[in-house]
Amino acid sequence: MVNKRKTSKIPGVLMDIFGVGVLITGESGLGKSESALDLISRGHRIVSDDVVEIKRTGKNEIVGYSPSITKNLMEVRGLGIINIKEIFGVSSVTDEKKIELVINLSKWDEKEEDRLKLEDEWFEIEGEKFPMVRIPVASGRNTAILIEVAVKQFLMRKEGKNVTKELVKKIERKYLKNGKTKK
Repeated sequence: MVNKRKTSKIPGVLMDIFGVGVLITGESGLGKSESALDLISRGHRIVSDDVVEIKRTGKNEIVGYSPSITKNLMEVRGLGIINIKEIFGVSSVTDEKKIELVINLSKWDEKEEDRLKLEDEWFEIEGEKFPMVRIPVASGRNTAILIEVAVKQFLMRKEGKNVTKELVKKIERKYLKNGKTKK
């Protein structure tokens, strides 16, 4: 008997960055594909551009892969359709990747920014919640580097390190000890 698992589709770009399956989402025109292209040129691998097919492979595990018709292809404004495997080589692509982190690219709005990022954000796929990092996009920002740093922070958090929370604790210990301001 053939075991056919239910698949669905989600808009975005799925990458393998430092071994982490990263789904890059956001509105059309914000630079998801261009960021992915920059990440590929830095040695990371792409699974799918524009549309990611997903399937549940186990409890709390969702894997993404490319629709067969667009496998290894990417649409880049101004260039059209490019073949990543032919341009960057076989090591620039991979067939599938377990999704672990979501990066959401959004339009820059300084009024809405939580600069310290004390609260965790989540993105739901097929009933599973994944950690999400929201990166505001603006002219002059290097989105690919910001994505790489977000992935490195994700890996540090998996090891139990959270720089922001550690800083807040230090500040509280120094300045708010016993409810009094320390001089």
